[in-house]
Amino acid sequence: MIMRVVNFLLAVMFLLFAFLQLNDPDPVIWILIYGGMAVFCIMAMFEYYPKKVIIGVLVIFAGYSILYFDGVTAWLQSENKSELFDEVAKMRTWYVEEAREFLGLLICVLVLVVYWFRSLRYNKSQR
Repeated sequence: MIMRVVNFLLAVMFLLFAFLQLNDPDPVIWILIYGGMAVFCIMAMFEYYPKKVIIGVLVIFAGYSILYFDGVTAWLQSENKSELFDEVAKMRTWYVEEAREFLGLLICVLVLVVYWFRSLRYNKSQR
């Protein structure tokens, strides 16, 4: 029961993330990413874990996050680390947007890793 609530909250969070992308410079890809994650969370509510799909999406998201690694390193080298979380709608430097997108992908990857482990355990208990 607790996992159903957690998965429901994650689905709502990812849907909110998708909604917030409407004013983003590249909204389509991020709405698809976060919307897809909401679908994974809803499937997890019903203990449905398509292992091969989870692994495929996990690899794609991890690979895509590499494109934003320069932004993360630039943010880590900046003097004002709090600008990543200040003025959420404004990007004063190029690396703020990239670091935020990297963190969004990191959240997705972490959730997918949890679902992958749950798929291993769930598939063992079904045998």
